[in-house]
Amino acid sequence: MAEDMGDKTELPTQRKLDDARQKGNVARSQDLVGAIDLVGAMVLLVNLGDGIVRTFRNVLVRSVEGGAEALDISTIGPLLRSIALELIVSVAPVLGGMFVIGILANVLQTGMLFTTETLTPKLERLNPIEGIKRLMGVRGTAKSLVSMLKLTAVLLTAYWYLGEAGPRLANLPALNARGALSETGAMLVELSTRLLVLMVAIGIIDYVYQRWQYTRDLKMTKEEIKEERRNMDGDPHVRSRRQRMMRELALQRINSAVPQANVIVTNPTHYSVAIQYDPATMAAPRVVAKGVDHLAMRIRQVAAANQVPIVERPPLARALYANVEVGHEIAPEFYEAVAELLAYVYRLEASAA
Repeated sequence: MAEDMGDKTELPTQRKLDDARQKGNVARSQDLVGAIDLVGAMVLLVNLGDGIVRTFRNVLVRSVEGGAEALDISTIGPLLRSIALELIVSVAPVLGGMFVIGILANVLQTGMLFTTETLTPKLERLNPIEGIKRLMGVRGTAKSLVSMLKLTAVLLTAYWYLGEAGPRLANLPALNARGALSETGAMLVELSTRLLVLMVAIGIIDYVYQRWQYTRDLKMTKEEIKEERRNMDGDPHVRSRRQRMMRELALQRINSAVPQANVIVTNPTHYSVAIQYDPATMAAPRVVAKGVDHLAMRIRQVAAANQVPIVERPPLARALYANVEVGHEIAPEFYEAVAELLAYVYRLEASAA
């Protein structure tokens, strides 16, 4: 009973999930996006870093070789623009690659999603009291604790690595400049790799948690599911009125079309199909009315009142009812059966005449 009153125990319906998605409410881990961005940045720098360093070195050498005495107000502007353009071109592939990777990291989590709902300004977001409540609430406190745990894990990983690399750090003064730089670079790559693996693991865990939290937040009560079904099906009174109007229209069509038919083919217990054929105006016989149960009975009543022949052909009646819409000509596969039926009717009419 408590569940019916308000406990959210039911998984969200597809309609609620779709509505939430249209509003920009999707399960997404920012930690996983950041980790993928960093991994992508590291891969790009490893492959393109030499070119960036070479460009910076060439710019520095050219600036020094140019000599400060050659610079004046007329030359400093073009020189700075040239240097800036060269540096931008060198780092553009890395920045562009990180931009694409960031988009893909989001698309992998949420799929293609375009909505302006999240850009709509909301006054409650500007309310400092509500902001403080969010920060001091259970979810805000838990988020702060999780952030502290993440930072602690990163610091501990760095601390443990530096402890392992202690002898290598102590040996740096004994190396020449090139060797020291090479060893320092190798240690930085190793430390970065460990930190990135840790951040990716944290991102995956956070994504799983965000999916769970997202489903939990969207859970529904039994009454909400019933209300949604009522809304999708429409108001019962409106639905009943619509069905009644459809029956009335069907009866009007029967009353006007059946008297013009040449024959009514029936399955005596369920189906009736009215067929009309005029060789001068029709390429093939046409179904002008059809019905099942009480509508089938009504077709037979109108046909009897207007002296339209009624012929029992159960298989043909069922096939025509299922495959030919009212107002449409019959399909070629029914030509032979309907032709025999019409010939039979014409013989009956000739005998009666």
